[in-house]
Amino acid sequence: MADTARARKVADRIHETVARLLQGRIKDPRLGFVTVTDVRVTGDLQQATVFYTVYGSDEEREGTAKALRSAKGLIRSEVGKALGIRLTPSLSFQLDALPTTAKTLEDALAQARVRDAQIAKVAEGATYAGDADPYRHDEETEDGDPQAEETDQESATDAEDL
Repeated sequence: MADTARARKVADRIHETVARLLQGRIKDPRLGFVTVTDVRVTGDLQQATVFYTVYGSDEEREGTAKALRSAKGLIRSEVGKALGIRLTPSLSFQLDALPTTAKTLEDALAQARVRDAQIAKVAEGATYAGDADPYRHDEETEDGDPQAEETDQESATDAEDL
């Protein structure tokens, strides 16, 4: 079992190699504007998952997925040469859901901003239904702190108990 530092180094090397291959060596016309976002390697260095994003439509994403599946053998052999380890990890390509998730979060935040603006507009001319301070205050001291009087009484009784 490899340590996590080695697995991370192998993942970084695979990331660089696959990105370089997609940029220059693989000439498949189905390959769209693809970006390798992350690579995760299992602890035993036998399997690597390459996460990628594609800028474009769903058709371009499907075409890129097919192009990556067809070029998987070439990519794996080049990764094996670049790594120089005994066993080359098997590669799987996974479309990264990060851009979709980020878009969903951005939409939710935009809706929250719109709702906050609506609430602020409604609250702009609002007044309190009763007093500004709706709580009843019993015995207040001269400086307006009701708890100061209670703590003085408690400290006096504590001193008597000693």
